[in-house]
Amino acid sequence: MRNPLSKKIVEIKPSGIRKFFDIVTEMNDPEVISLGVGEPDFDTPWHIREEGIYSLEKGRTFYTSNAGLMELRKEINNYLTRKCQVSYDPAHEIILTVGGSEAIDIALRAMLDPGDEVLIPQPSYVSYEPCTILADGVPVIINLKEENDFRLTKEEVLEALTEKTKVLILPFPNNPTGSVLRKKDLEEIAQVCIEHDIFVISDEIYSELTYGEAKHVTIASIPGMRERTILINGFSKAFAMTGWRLGYACGPGNIIQQMTKIHQFAIMCAPTSSQYAAVEALKHGDQDVEMMRQSYDQRRRFLIKTFRDMGLHCFEPFGAFYIFPSIKNLGMTSDEFAAELLKEEKVAVVPGTAFGDCGEGFLRISYAYSLEELKEATGRIARFVERRKKLL
Repeated sequence: MRNPLSKKIVEIKPSGIRKFFDIVTEMNDPEVISLGVGEPDFDTPWHIREEGIYSLEKGRTFYTSNAGLMELRKEINNYLTRKCQVSYDPAHEIILTVGGSEAIDIALRAMLDPGDEVLIPQPSYVSYEPCTILADGVPVIINLKEENDFRLTKEEVLEALTEKTKVLILPFPNNPTGSVLRKKDLEEIAQVCIEHDIFVISDEIYSELTYGEAKHVTIASIPGMRERTILINGFSKAFAMTGWRLGYACGPGNIIQQMTKIHQFAIMCAPTSSQYAAVEALKHGDQDVEMMRQSYDQRRRFLIKTFRDMGLHCFEPFGAFYIFPSIKNLGMTSDEFAAELLKEEKVAVVPGTAFGDCGEGFLRISYAYSLEELKEATGRIARFVERRKKLL
């Protein structure tokens, strides 16, 4: 019998994040605390849910246009103009997708020819590399360095460039490290992209969850970059709408047109009730976002201090809702630490290697949990760390 499976698909490794989720699920132990989920612990704000419910009650259950509700596309443009000082034509330069993940996938498929190289800074979100492979591109990994606070530098981009480089993925604010890029960093990277004719896929799903005095900046707002950038964002993180599965992509009309073609054949349109709810989120959700951001910031500061008090080095992240502490001084691999911690203290974390080989020696800790849960979990981790130190 002929092998029914694609060699390309078989060779792609499954998500390293799911490995520990599956172990926790199989344990079925109520005492286990998981710090691994990249999902807000807040409910979707009620006024947003109410709008989704109202859309169902009004019978708004039909397909929207392939690109999404025009009303929502207009609100996305208003939002980006207000927040990021960049604007897009709602009719031709914005598409609604099933989460930001679909936007990443169809952007790569629309832009790559076989053999085109894609620069992917790591540690980073698990989908970039496999989506590049699925689009017949060639992933070129840039290993981010802890001494640079896991920021991408102009020099690292230049070192990775070849004649086949076509796309640079900018995953900032970053999952799993929480690292951000400031305007100066982006200006230097933009200069390289313009000089070498590189396109950018800028994943800004955590843009609202930025801490400190400096605000989030999109590379699309830098002169010369709007025409070569696909800006990806969505509603999952900032508005606590993960299950609504709604994201969007903005960019040059010729690229968005081809992304819409793929979306048309594979998906048809994003969920209709989610789109109506998203209109409400963008119009009246700023206070909700700020309330959640302040809560995350409190948890962020608590975890940084707590892990440093344990004697584990932890650079200060200024984005997303993760910290990325180093365990290199404990004589264990990231996988060993995560497995033994789960076994001995019933706390689940994600090993840094789930986000790239250069994540070895680190853990991703999510603070999308209540302060009470974080205090209990870090107390258990501190006990585990002390026992490990005594064995060295």
